[in-house]
Amino acid sequence: MSNNVRVRFAPSPTGPLHIGGVRTALFNYLFAKKHNGTFILRIEDTDQTRYVPGAEEYISESLFWCGMPYDEGPGTEGEYGPYRQSERKHLYRAYADQLIESGWAYYAFDTAEELDAHRKEHEEKGKTFIYNWHNRLKLKNSLALSPEEVQARVENGEEYVIRFKSPQDEKLLLKDLIRGEIEIDTNILDDKVLFKSDGMPTYHLANIVDDHLMEISHVIRGEEWLPSMALHILLYRAFDWKAPEFAHLPLILKPTGKGKLSKRDGDKLGFPVFPLAWNPVNGDAASGYRESGYFSDAVVNFLALLGWNPGTEQEIFNMEELIESFDIHRVNKSGARFDPEKIKWFNHHYLQAHPNEELAVKFLPFLEAKGIMASPEFVTGVVALNKERADFIADFWDLASYMFIAPESFDEKAVKKQWKEDTDQYVNSVIDLLEEIDDFTSMAAETAVKDWIAAEGLGFGKIMPPLRLALVGEMKGPHVFDIMAFLGKKETTARLRNAVKILG
Repeated sequence: MSNNVRVRFAPSPTGPLHIGGVRTALFNYLFAKKHNGTFILRIEDTDQTRYVPGAEEYISESLFWCGMPYDEGPGTEGEYGPYRQSERKHLYRAYADQLIESGWAYYAFDTAEELDAHRKEHEEKGKTFIYNWHNRLKLKNSLALSPEEVQARVENGEEYVIRFKSPQDEKLLLKDLIRGEIEIDTNILDDKVLFKSDGMPTYHLANIVDDHLMEISHVIRGEEWLPSMALHILLYRAFDWKAPEFAHLPLILKPTGKGKLSKRDGDKLGFPVFPLAWNPVNGDAASGYRESGYFSDAVVNFLALLGWNPGTEQEIFNMEELIESFDIHRVNKSGARFDPEKIKWFNHHYLQAHPNEELAVKFLPFLEAKGIMASPEFVTGVVALNKERADFIADFWDLASYMFIAPESFDEKAVKKQWKEDTDQYVNSVIDLLEEIDDFTSMAAETAVKDWIAAEGLGFGKIMPPLRLALVGEMKGPHVFDIMAFLGKKETTARLRNAVKILG
């Protein structure tokens, strides 16, 4: 592979970036970096009717959050810009005219109403209307009309489109890096519109022209563009340009494995399908992985394994390892099922790998929002005790709110099961034991209490669960004596007394 690898991620700014788009960007990024190439962001905004304010900024922010900064793109200008198609629209007409001059395209004057009538007529006969070789000489276009009439229509300002002239009776052999060789009969292709009546190019023309001018070496895109590959290869031939290599990525499927993953699936099952939250002025808001507490490393690691197989048992990859291991030929052809539980598993792993001090800094704003002020040292201790059970930063509150606020109420089922008539006297005895300990460590408290339990001939089940209930308010949390040591002797004995007062 040469060092001239240039790939592009080319989304349309029509709303938030779907997680499938993030996966496409990731595979482009990994491929570029693996081959010391260039990763480009191109905004395909020729369809201004679908443009959504804020979408471009959202796309850029999503890529940076995922650790995929682009080498060229809006705001990171290179010698191949501009990188918004709307700023390149002056380029495309000349290429459309070139195709007409070379006989690869033609003017079509058919109105929308006329085409609808043809479609309905075909439907009534049980057929499908396709504008191509078998009927184009019967329709209203420059192939069927005289040059004089065509010129007159154009000069009179009659609306027209420019269509591609698909070849007849040819077998196209297409090569895809993921799917191998694909044979296409050109007789089934329709004559796609390349230039619209509003003076703007369609996706197909703008995409090919931009890829050529930006010297794109590899087009790595979603499976949904596979049906367009034949037209795009033919356009390269028509321009006498060298075509890039193509790779079409498999779909990301619903958790059930049936159908493409959609926002509705996320809404229904309670997980995001976008990298960042989307809060438009008008339209539907959507949750994002960042705001839902996921680490970007976890999201990227998870997405990399959706459709790509490293060929080993390794599951945890940082970005450098992904770049080193990535091989486009190991991307699967079949769709990859999205597993919301698996991405949680990845997040749990990355949370465990973070230093406690960093997690504490991230958790402090949660506490401040609840009006709780605590020192970073204290919060770091809370994190250390509860880290193993946490998947998200927000989990520390659910796991350990009792460490910041002493319980004033107690789980009813636990009270009924654990707090008996004689529990008060036993807890009072434990209080007396704990008060006598000078060096109040977890081990010192555990030794004192367990020696006392043994000396009294009691069962651990009679003492330990009530102690946990008194300290926590319910039956959860780390080792009881670790909780005591963290809270300290004064707070521990105060909570035990309070439980006796309320439950006794």
